[in-house]
Amino acid sequence: MSTVRIPPTLRTATGGAKLVEVPGGTVREVIAGLVRVHPGLEAQLVAPDGDLNRFVNAFLNDTDVRHLDDLDTPVLEGDTLVLLPAMAGG
Repeated sequence: MSTVRIPPTLRTATGGAKLVEVPGGTVREVIAGLVRVHPGLEAQLVAPDGDLNRFVNAFLNDTDVRHLDDLDTPVLEGDTLVLLPAMAGG
């Protein structure tokens, strides 16, 4: 299992959980597992085409997945995935 760190802006959909353990062999599979357990996250994280919404950044072990294999990046047991929605404002 990998750990998904949930930022404060998304914690209402996880019942306040900061960390969620999710199985999956790729970033895409981990995100799919996360939204299965916490369906309220799907609209915030996943675009209609199944990719991440364009304003959501994903970091696997502190590396932006866009610099790896994006959603097809392999995830190993003990890895940490951080999902960060972009914040707007001035």
